Amino acid sequence: MTGETAWRRVTVAETQTLLQQPDLLVFDVRDPDSFAAGHIDAARHLSGANLEQVLMRTPKSQPVLIYCYHGNASQTYAQMFRDFGFKTIYDLIDGYEAWRAAVPSRPSSAELSPVLRSWLSEHGFPPDNIEATRDNRMTPLMHACRLGDQAMVEALLEAGASLDPLNSDGNNALWLACYGENLEVIDRLIERGIDINHQNENGATCLMYAVSTGKTAVVARLLALGADIGIKTLDDFTALDMAANLDCLNLLRAAAG
Repeated sequence: MTGETAWRRVTVAETQTLLQQPDLLVFDVRDPDSFAAGHIDAARHLSGANLEQVLMRTPKSQPVLIYCYHGNASQTYAQMFRDFGFKTIYDLIDGYEAWRAAVPSRPSSAELSPVLRSWLSEHGFPPDNIEATRDNRMTPLMHACRLGDQAMVEALLEAGASLDPLNSDGNNALWLACYGENLEVIDRLIERGIDINHQNENGATCLMYAVSTGKTAVVARLLALGADIGIKTLDDFTALDMAANLDCLNLLRAAAG
């Protein structure tokens, strides 16, 4: 992208090729409900709640692809990324509507197992939508993680539940898994590629939450899985500043070397 071109507009076919790049970041700038209902698999939801964090903390050399509904708002966001110094920026021509029309969707909800459909209904979700949200924008996967329900977490993941949605506090499913304290659920989410160092609206990570609530076993597991102890919140606190008990503090000190 040189000369007068601030970023490159790409077709659906070009996007499919770009998605093969392991370092490409994909951002969906539609409303949260639209994102929850369906999105490009690699996409993260981008909104006013996390825009500043993304712009400030993402390496400017990392390529980004942005899409919206019809390819209009994505250009505004692309300009923001350009203004912040990002070097390689793409936006999807005609947006998610073009993608949805051209790319086969995931298996239909009719293929969900009776057990999964029953669980969704019992827990306040539509029985045919694994990406629906409840209060606080809680998805079924987040809820299962919060309960520490390993079998249902696995069922939802196998059905195609996305790891990308954030609740109204900006937390991903891993945060809820830390609340549930099922270490095998935490392992599974990390194995599937969830961001262990994701920061919520206040800049807090799952490690910070675990140390601040004295969840020693969770802290140990997150550290073993590579959680970053040096990340700072918007108020400039690290996990070390938040340790609720001596065991957590000692684990952090050992990890810091």
